Amino acid sequence: MNDATPAPEPKVGFNDLLRFLLEIFAIVTLGIFGFTEFELPWPGILLGIGLPALAILLWGLFRSPKAVFHVDTFAKALVEIAVFSAAAIAWWLMGQPVIAVVFAVVAAVSGIINGRRELGA
Repeated sequence: MNDATPAPEPKVGFNDLLRFLLEIFAIVTLGIFGFTEFELPWPGILLGIGLPALAILLWGLFRSPKAVFHVDTFAKALVEIAVFSAAAIAWWLMGQPVIAVVFAVVAAVSGIINGRRELGA
C-alpha cells in the first residue's frame, strides 16, 4: 500500500481566471496598438512585436506565480499597473475610450482583490 498523500491541488478562483484573461487581453492590445498606430514596416513591426514581448518579459520576471525575481507585493503591483495601464492607454489612443475605461476599471478591481488576498496570506 502507498501511504503517500497527494499534494493539494491549487485552487483557481474566478478572479484568477479573470486576471489571466486580463493579461492576455493586455498583451494582444499592445500588439494591435503597435501594428495599427505606427507606420509599417518600421517602426510598426518593431513595436507590434516589441511591446507585447516587453510586457511578457516584465510579467514573467516579476509578476507571474513562478517569477524569476521574487519581489514584494508592491513591486508586483507596480509591474501589473504598468502593463495594464499601457493597454488601457493604448485603447484610448486608438480612439476606443469605452474599451479603455472598462478595461482599466475591471483590471483595477481585480488587482485590488488580488492584492488584498496576497497581503492577507
